[in-house]
Amino acid sequence: MFLVKNKIFSIKLFIYLFVLFSLGCDKKKQVDKPNIIFILADDMGYADFELIGKSTKTPNLNNLANEGIFFKNFYAAGPNCSPSRVGFMTGKSPAKVGMYSYRPPDHPLHLPENEITLPEILKSVGYKTAHFGKWHLGCLPQNPKLNHPQPNQHGFDFSFGTENNAIPSHLNPINFIKNGEKVGEVKGYSCQILAQESINWIEKNKEDPFFLYIAFHEPHTVIASPPNLVRNYKNESKKDREYLANIDNLDLAIGKVLKYLNKKKLDDNTIIIFSSDNGSYRAASNGTLRAVKSYLYEGGIKVPGIISWSKLKTSKRVVNTAAGLVDILPTLCDILKIAPPNDLDGSSLLPILNGKEFKRNKPLYWFFYRTSPEIAIRLENHMLFGVDDDSITRTHRFSSQDLDYIKTIKLNNYELFDLINDHSQEKNIFANHKKKDSLKLLIDNKLKEIQDNLYPWDNLPAENNKPKRLKKNWVKY
Repeated sequence: MFLVKNKIFSIKLFIYLFVLFSLGCDKKKQVDKPNIIFILADDMGYADFELIGKSTKTPNLNNLANEGIFFKNFYAAGPNCSPSRVGFMTGKSPAKVGMYSYRPPDHPLHLPENEITLPEILKSVGYKTAHFGKWHLGCLPQNPKLNHPQPNQHGFDFSFGTENNAIPSHLNPINFIKNGEKVGEVKGYSCQILAQESINWIEKNKEDPFFLYIAFHEPHTVIASPPNLVRNYKNESKKDREYLANIDNLDLAIGKVLKYLNKKKLDDNTIIIFSSDNGSYRAASNGTLRAVKSYLYEGGIKVPGIISWSKLKTSKRVVNTAAGLVDILPTLCDILKIAPPNDLDGSSLLPILNGKEFKRNKPLYWFFYRTSPEIAIRLENHMLFGVDDDSITRTHRFSSQDLDYIKTIKLNNYELFDLINDHSQEKNIFANHKKKDSLKLLIDNKLKEIQDNLYPWDNLPAENNKPKRLKKNWVKY
């Protein structure tokens, strides 16, 4: 059940005109427009960042954090790929948009065209916009059977990327799509390819304010890393050597883009934001955090978060305040003095960047039906969880049975962790908490809100014949 094309166009045209009106017609009265580059790693854990885990070599990210702000408590929008990307693009919880899990190949899940995205907003106020790398928000290129909106229908002037992961690996990928057309094999490592393509695009478009979304494939499997970097980790297992070198290669690619910006004197007027789409599937990469990718515990959703900008007014270089990918859209709207879309779940972080008091409009929350706990809410320095039934089994691909299950989830257990004194989430303090009744009501109501507003997906596949897994054992850690 989707809006027809002309209705979608009318809605978006109205929003574009509203934004333009809010800025005024006289360009001289507009605020200076900084360039914006959002860099997203794929499956990079919190401790893969050298300043946290000290097991990799990430000098470029280190410098970016030291010159900007490192958010010590930064969160993905979901515990796996597609939901997190939806959260960044829309400023909304992925559950509100209907992205309940990652999107498998040839699957109807996608980011609906009627959602207002960050690149659409920026494009409407004069930005050139480009996407590089992993898309994972629908089919790419267009599949007539699915008819999903392509990057240009979500606000990107230019796109050079892949539907999902680099195939067959990060080395010499064969599945890049450039503005809807297949490119064929591209020689080199995926992150270095994306860095150079990004530089080439900036060189052609740097006279206008620009927005780049660089969605690297690293360190998601199938991993391929340069042998000279792999040799730096000779004391590790072969698998770990490849992984750690993959992080280093990613950092080198980011450094290549940063060096270009500095050389062209663009860095002073460019906001650079870096994060990861979820925690790592490799437990060691999440440090002492509990769990891994696919779980709502810290190891699944807590990720590196950096904002670097020469116009930062705060003297703090490390911020403890909880923030996340859903905050990026409202933050950039606030910086540019643009009225943001309605019904966002994120809040503007501009007060933090200015060294002022920050107050979140709504608590950060997460929903993921496939593992347990199913729902989480961050409250000050505590994380509250609601648990359904750990003995339930699920398949990997989102199915019609999964949507039916989401409708019937009923919380029967609750967990509360003090993240200041128990960042590994080992001691559940819910049972003896003086406000446990109100906390229970809060998370019960949030689940009901999600269930009352489920996205009406059509033509979902039935469960396949692959083995089901217990929710609590979805990924061993």
